[in-house]
Amino acid sequence: MTEVTLNSNIPFDVVITGGTVYDGSGGPGVRADVGIVDGVVRAVSSTPLEPGATTEVVDATGKWVTPGFVDVHTHYDAEVLVGPGLEESVRHGVTTVLLGNCSLSTLYSTPVDIADLFSRVEALPRDHVLKAVDTHKTWNSPDEYIAALERLPLGPNIAALVGHSDLRAHVMGLDRSTDRSQRPTREEWRAMSDALEEALDAGLLGMSTMTNPWDKLDGDRYRSRSLPSSYARWSEFRALHKILRKRGRLLQSIPNLNTKYDMLFFLASATGIGRTPLKISLLAAADAKASPWIHRVFGPLARMVNGPGKGQFRWQHLPTTFDVYSDGIDLVVFEEFGSGRAALHLREELGRNELLSDEAYRRWFRADFEKKFSSRVWHRDFADAEITECPDASVVGKNVAEVAAERGVHVVDAFLDLVVEHGRKLRWHTTVANHRKRQMDKLINQPGVTVGFSDAGAHLRNMAFYNFGIRLLHRVHDARHDRRPFMTVEKAVHKLSGELADFYGVDAGHVRVGDRADIVVIDPEGLDEEVLAYREETMPEFGGLSRMVNRNDRAVTATLVAGRVVFSGGTFAPWFGVSERAGSFLRAGTPTAPRRRERV
Repeated sequence: MTEVTLNSNIPFDVVITGGTVYDGSGGPGVRADVGIVDGVVRAVSSTPLEPGATTEVVDATGKWVTPGFVDVHTHYDAEVLVGPGLEESVRHGVTTVLLGNCSLSTLYSTPVDIADLFSRVEALPRDHVLKAVDTHKTWNSPDEYIAALERLPLGPNIAALVGHSDLRAHVMGLDRSTDRSQRPTREEWRAMSDALEEALDAGLLGMSTMTNPWDKLDGDRYRSRSLPSSYARWSEFRALHKILRKRGRLLQSIPNLNTKYDMLFFLASATGIGRTPLKISLLAAADAKASPWIHRVFGPLARMVNGPGKGQFRWQHLPTTFDVYSDGIDLVVFEEFGSGRAALHLREELGRNELLSDEAYRRWFRADFEKKFSSRVWHRDFADAEITECPDASVVGKNVAEVAAERGVHVVDAFLDLVVEHGRKLRWHTTVANHRKRQMDKLINQPGVTVGFSDAGAHLRNMAFYNFGIRLLHRVHDARHDRRPFMTVEKAVHKLSGELADFYGVDAGHVRVGDRADIVVIDPEGLDEEVLAYREETMPEFGGLSRMVNRNDRAVTATLVAGRVVFSGGTFAPWFGVSERAGSFLRAGTPTAPRRRERV
């Protein structure tokens, strides 16, 4: 195999030598050199390529050369404004990220409304979200938004959805858009439709929405109301879907986890029987501890929709164990039930502790906690809640149920006592989903199940899945060594790159002659247990907040964005995210050329 389209008079800027190239199509890996000029792949050659005097050589001997990974579910919308390198993703091989998920975007609303929309839902520090957006929001239109992003020293490529909650808050105001008695007027509906069309015209990939009422507003004005899109009626959804269907664009959503029946509405919208199917990406395919049977339904439902009518329905799936951490009671799973929401409604620790100490409240919490048939994502098992940090060293390493047994109290009282006594200094861990290897291996192979739901840039103190791609490859590599393979390397690479890029309609995910050179070099010897660990690093952009991160720099030996080596040997290029832009904004269905490098 030799593909070369290079003018022989032009030397390569970069040559990646000696690696096994997986091109993102799902085809088998081949030993090849990759030559790059002006940020574009100009050669994929089974015979060695000759570097020029100024060519940067990346030695990939014994390593895998793959397309940069595509992360379709991030909440970097505020962080990208103050830390545009998005280093925590890029260092793990991610070269394209999608903003605007879960009905949340920063296109239209005011900075204060954006802070209230994002902060509690995504567990982000409201003051810092507000400051980031208020300082940097110079745009009043999608075109201006894209231009503003491209003035930043972007690390990865950026694509985006427009959020339904953003549209509603902008057109109706945050108050009316979160009042169930209010409906958009004819003028407001026209304005919402025009705003969506304008975003699609500018090149956004589609729209995200939310019907689950658990996600709540932050701030003092409308605190604890659900996100605006969850108040929309079906007629509003259908009308917006019609625009997306007409334009061939995508809908990302989360169903109502209380009632679940609206999942049928999304499945029906994706069918192609008698009409153009609506491209839908829905959260989330998982083997949940709370519902140990649920993993069986995702594949059959997707097959039902995507079969006869050639529907375009996909589930998002996190391809690793879903571990979460909490500081005290600050965890989104407590939004699932009324007593938990009441505690999270109170921001001040003193007022919250008064509530948590009240016996009537505790009876309410116990009743919610012990309901057998309530809707839930969290299993609500305090025997699976290990205390990892606490000023009281005697409880560290124990689960809450063990502490309750030692103290002779109800497990809920033991937990609430610990929170009252230690507040956010009580840190504990639990596993929500994807805890059974066999079920997880089956799930990732189900038709209609795609990789997603990393939530990169959100829940900074609760979880870290920035390296979701490396974790999947680690599983694949280990299974192959154990002679119990569940997926080939080429299929895993395809699921992390080409499959996502092609479904979302974004110019990424392949290593082909003529494509932009967004590439990651992976050392399979580095796919060890370190990829499953987490560390904490301070985040200067958000006031020195300590965030959960991943570190597996032995696995990713180089990341290239637009043909430039931005990360290598555990170190970023000195200009990266500071003075020069590597990534670009990727518009729907449009090839995006890299910025040309000046030649000396």
